Amino acid sequence: MKIAYADPPYIGCAHLYRGHPDYAGEVDHAALIERLQRDYDGWILHAAATPESVAVLAPLVHETGARWMAWIKGFAAFKRSVPVAYAWEPVIIKPARKPVVSKRLVLRDWIECPITLRRGLTGAKPEAVCHWAFGTVAARPDDTLDDLFPGTGAVTQAWRTWRLKFALPGDPIAAPPRPDCAPSASRREAGAS
Repeated sequence: MKIAYADPPYIGCAHLYRGHPDYAGEVDHAALIERLQRDYDGWILHAAATPESVAVLAPLVHETGARWMAWIKGFAAFKRSVPVAYAWEPVIIKPARKPVVSKRLVLRDWIECPITLRRGLTGAKPEAVCHWAFGTVAARPDDTLDDLFPGTGAVTQAWRTWRLKFALPGDPIAAPPRPDCAPSASRREAGAS
């Protein structure tokens, strides 16, 4: 199955990435969600916990079958001008298939994990958050993952380490990442305006 991981600049925050080679201004989230629905069996979309972000995204994902989940940031960036810190983030996930639940595995709709520091780009996702998202989207190691907003490459690297959890010695899955899990699109191709 084909899975997309979309971690675009959040609504109103594209200016933070002005110096990045893939910078293309504000992302057209309607076009992005339309692409996710059309081209992928399952998808993951990170968003901001701001009123503007929720107001824009809620009607767009309403009919998709996706679920709103939460990344709780036990350690987050605190700003003097913001009296209540944004220490959680919506993660909207449409599973590629029904997740398998057993006596040993019950998935939660949230994860607690601190933010990353000094990863070269604001908003780089921690490996644990990516692994949790791969589980909740019901990914399998032989699925294809497209990292639509590659940024630091953290998602692609997390996909590789997540797939390794399922590898047996000598298994081809333990080889370096295949082209199908490499960053697949620039910001322009991923719905940026």
